[in-house]
Amino acid sequence: MNNHQSGTTAQSLTIGHITLFELVGLSVESAGVTIDPTLIKSSFAAVEPHGSEVTAYFYTHLFEHNPGVRKLFAEHMNEQQDRLWAAIGTLVNKLEDTDTVVNVLQGLGRRHAGYGALPEHFPAVGASLLASLAHFAGDAWTPEIEAAWTALYGVVTDVMSAAMTEEAAG
Repeated sequence: MNNHQSGTTAQSLTIGHITLFELVGLSVESAGVTIDPTLIKSSFAAVEPHGSEVTAYFYTHLFEHNPGVRKLFAEHMNEQQDRLWAAIGTLVNKLEDTDTVVNVLQGLGRRHAGYGALPEHFPAVGASLLASLAHFAGDAWTPEIEAAWTALYGVVTDVMSAAMTEEAAG
């Protein structure tokens, strides 16, 4: 997916000397943002004890602020909440394993295309994710942590969107 066509601004996640964008061949329009995996992991550690409460809060926030997306989900959300929590945990725990992260995100993108999700949904999901993390991190949530998660989520959306687009193209 060419970010110039989509109108989105991409951010580069640098891990070591390789960026996810270099691995998946996505274009980057803005200056790269280097993510400190330690910052992401330590902030996740602050919310991790809350487990499924985080994802329950996430979906409540998402549906309250974006009621149109509710129809994309099953009536009962327990299993979905568990899957989301597992995906976030994998992303955080494997953050420095670029191949694994890319493979996980591409798989998620392909599956979400089949669920009727669209790249246009990503901003709403990102806002709800950040709100949820900030809520459960409390005073540990700082502007630096928010910037790190925002940049990381930008990479997540670009990789997943590219996979969704490829899946839709068949």
